[in-house]
Amino acid sequence: MSASTDPAEQFTSTARAAADRVISSYSTSFGLATRLLGARHRSHVRSIYALVRVADEVVDGAATAAGLDAEAKEQALERYAEETMAALRRGYSTDLVVHAFARTALEAQIGPELIDPFFDSMRADLSPATYNPSEHSRYVFGSAEVIGLMCLQVFLREEERSPAQRAILVTGARQLGAAFQNINFLRDLAEDTSELGRDYLGGGAGLTEAQRDEWVETVRDQLQDARAAMPLLPRDARTAVRSACSLFEALLEKVAATEVSELYETRVRVSNVRKAGLALRSVLTTRLESF
Repeated sequence: MSASTDPAEQFTSTARAAADRVISSYSTSFGLATRLLGARHRSHVRSIYALVRVADEVVDGAATAAGLDAEAKEQALERYAEETMAALRRGYSTDLVVHAFARTALEAQIGPELIDPFFDSMRADLSPATYNPSEHSRYVFGSAEVIGLMCLQVFLREEERSPAQRAILVTGARQLGAAFQNINFLRDLAEDTSELGRDYLGGGAGLTEAQRDEWVETVRDQLQDARAAMPLLPRDARTAVRSACSLFEALLEKVAATEVSELYETRVRVSNVRKAGLALRSVLTTRLESF
């Protein structure tokens, strides 16, 4: 180690690189969107999503594949939640992903009011469940809306906005997170119902075409609210958020055009060529704005 290298800075830089690697390994779409962020935001947003990804793997993915039973997964999730909160208090964790998140949270003033609801939603996923409307809203807030709010905290950490503008941005961030989650529920009907025993959308014995159409309209309204807030975002965050929104709009329209019976058999996708085109359009839109 060079004598001029600060050990804390080197550790944090290494932690952020590890978080970046988690995201690039698990999501090509999200990786593309974050590349459109300004450099001052990119690692922070990736650190948020890396923590989310690891928690999700405890609940649904790697932990199950490793043979952990329900009790062991619950214990692993609790340890992860406890380590996350401890890292916020001390500004350090031996877990690289948790450390990267904690440094971002401290810089962007992300606190328990956003972190606790996230882990509550992850706990809910440990057992099969059917969600009524109020339970759905609570789950979506914790699993998705708070992530949007965390990212907004990152985007505005060096920015001034009026109370009225912040209110619009908060609504937009929550609605965008909710829209993303609801679209994923519609895309993942097959896995959620047949493999995980979860009914997030209240379809009971099976979602009908009419119920699917109602959810599509709900998500369209959520995306419209999110779009309305985008001009208030810092320019170096706007393109990435627009690109992600456009991708999910494209996914939503594919869901709307697919029979429900097919949604229970396959996961709709958007081609890489279409993703690139949507990203380019978002870049051009932001460049043409005068502010």
